[in-house]
Amino acid sequence: MSALHLRPYRAEDEAAAIDLWHRTWQQAYPQINFAARLDWWRERWRKDLVPKASIVVAEADGALTGFVTIDGEGYLDQLVVDPASWGSDAARLLVEEAKRLSPSGVTLLVNKDNTRAIRFYERNGFAHAGDDVNPTSGRPVLKMVWRP
Repeated sequence: MSALHLRPYRAEDEAAAIDLWHRTWQQAYPQINFAARLDWWRERWRKDLVPKASIVVAEADGALTGFVTIDGEGYLDQLVVDPASWGSDAARLLVEEAKRLSPSGVTLLVNKDNTRAIRFYERNGFAHAGDDVNPTSGRPVLKMVWRP
């Protein structure tokens, strides 16, 4: 893999970001039909995330390989990395950028059955901060927090 670089999200990244979200979540949860959720996700992306969060993308060879969203309250809503880049530095660099953008702390929700993601966040300084339920999917989630 060539060198990754981070940059701010641009409007012309939308199609690639939505496609990346779809491919990544479909790989993580093959039993769920994420293609059926694309219209919902596109609307959420446009109305809830783009106007309200800082979005940073990771690129390699001009291709979007990941992104992170962090709002003004320090909530990390999305950390998405192309499955072909899992195990690379992309996720770590994106989390470091989220911490830089929210130096007083970062909170997030992660699916309780996503042990790979939970281990990743633990390795990157996040602690368990309680249980919750995803209001959209109804799935049990773990609240995690990073404080400097």
